[in-house]
Amino acid sequence: MYGKAHAPEYQGALTTLSVNSSLVDVLAAGTEQLRAAERAGQRAEAARSGLAVAEAHRRLGQVREADLAWKASYRAARDAGDVAAMAWALWSGGTLARQRGALPLARRLLELAAELGERGGDVVARGYSLAGLAETGRIQGDYEAVGRLHEQLLAEARRRGEARHTVWALEGIAQMHRNSGAHDSAYALFEEAAEIAERAEDRRGHAWALRGLADVVSVRDGDTGRALALLAEAETTCRAMNLSSALAYNHKMQGNVLYRAGRWAEARERYELALDEFRAMGEPRGEALARLGLAKSLARLGRDRAETATELAELARTLERIGLRHARQMVTRAQEELGVDAGPRTDTGPGPEAGVGVGTGTGTGTGEGTAR
Repeated sequence: MYGKAHAPEYQGALTTLSVNSSLVDVLAAGTEQLRAAERAGQRAEAARSGLAVAEAHRRLGQVREADLAWKASYRAARDAGDVAAMAWALWSGGTLARQRGALPLARRLLELAAELGERGGDVVARGYSLAGLAETGRIQGDYEAVGRLHEQLLAEARRRGEARHTVWALEGIAQMHRNSGAHDSAYALFEEAAEIAERAEDRRGHAWALRGLADVVSVRDGDTGRALALLAEAETTCRAMNLSSALAYNHKMQGNVLYRAGRWAEARERYELALDEFRAMGEPRGEALARLGLAKSLARLGRDRAETATELAELARTLERIGLRHARQMVTRAQEELGVDAGPRTDTGPGPEAGVGVGTGTGTGTGEGTAR
């Protein structure tokens, strides 16, 4: 069946690092090994240790450092003629671009990464890159196009017994089911992902799965207590592993759950916390979604209607610039729920986002990398 989860992005001399290693420890070990490889003129090893450095920086929310690191890793891999290492560096860069809201760039880099992964004979690099493309499309709401790719990648991961990749695919498919209103199937998929992640000791994947379960429990069952308990368990893991982005999305989900329960003052506090965290790491998509939740909470707490209308109109433009096709629909539903003037309409087409309908809270997209 599934063995213990491993982290294929920790390569070369860093293969002994665990998928659950603290990102601070990964960064320290990766930086040390990178410097040693550079002193020895070992370009291939520099590329692979540099990948771990880039990923640690990215997951810690250190965008500028991550950008420099993945590019340096790519240059070292190119100089060494290591095509597979070039693919991994581009995967890291594409994942960072998605995290920063640069979705067209993310697609270009991930397409190149998949191509180089295949050319370099690295099936895992190819799979991770295709998964990144699928996740980018899912975030944009292009479910029809990427749903089949998610299913294909899930089948491949199951066949190879790759627990971490299986968990990621299950969570992505579950999110699409949840966003489309199929709450029972979404719950079952998140539950399976949580079980596989727990058995495989994939703490990151388990934390994301718990977040998905909490969302469904809140929306479908109205069980605020259980939802918050699941999120508290996931938050413990995020803090232990220094998962900055996952922690911010966890806090945003806490806001969603509290908002749905009519606990608007508490929801406001959670959204404000998430907003600060997203801004600190330069993650515009998460920032916009936290702003949407905060705007709705403030409106419920008596904020001036004109201010709410202005805020929502600005958010619609912001989300459209990021490239989310469902952005206008998200804000329109919030405007309808709150009874504020929608202003001039700029329709970007359909594409449901979880929890934006009347009385259900703000969007719940999984953000960068889910279990990555």
